[in-house]
Amino acid sequence: MAIPFSELNKVNPSSIIELFELELTVGKHIATGNPQNLPTLYRFHAGANLNNFGEIVFQNNSYQRLAVKAEGFEESGTGVLARPTLTFANLGGFNRNPTTNLLITISDFLQLVNQVTPHNDLIGAKVTRKMPLASALDNSNFASGNPFGTPSSDRLRDRIFVIDRKAVENRQIVQFELTAAHDLENKLIPQRVVTKDIFPAVGTFG
Repeated sequence: MAIPFSELNKVNPSSIIELFELELTVGKHIATGNPQNLPTLYRFHAGANLNNFGEIVFQNNSYQRLAVKAEGFEESGTGVLARPTLTFANLGGFNRNPTTNLLITISDFLQLVNQVTPHNDLIGAKVTRKMPLASALDNSNFASGNPFGTPSSDRLRDRIFVIDRKAVENRQIVQFELTAAHDLENKLIPQRVVTKDIFPAVGTFG
């Protein structure tokens, strides 16, 4: 996967599309062995598809449209890792059963998860943020095929996070705070190069 610098440097580059994948762990979020054969991967997006506000298809995978606000993904060079949030409307939500197309609220979704691991609230679930360009979307997103030509591989680097905690839950919204996949307890350090401009005390001895 190469970052499409040539496309992004155009006067009118194609739009960047934000997609998300939520991956659950069997034994933690889903009963061991997954006896009900429930999905472990949920794909969704927060924006409107180019095809009548429906699903977005990327690399033959459908991403469900959800009422969700994604914030705080900006990167900083000051050494502070991003701790983004996902805020879901608690009126509808994930398609829990693909056979019946039954949509359940996020709170109901959490209750099912908490039956497996009490008070888990999706902690430790993997969240992948994908950012393809519109030129990379499948032809099925458009009435007459992708207007940018043959779907390309133009996309930005995937970012992987895990759910660190449930920050808010009420009748209106459920908000989760994410952390970078390598910013976790029991990880060995350093995870990045330690430089004096970020840590002034480096190399200073009394």
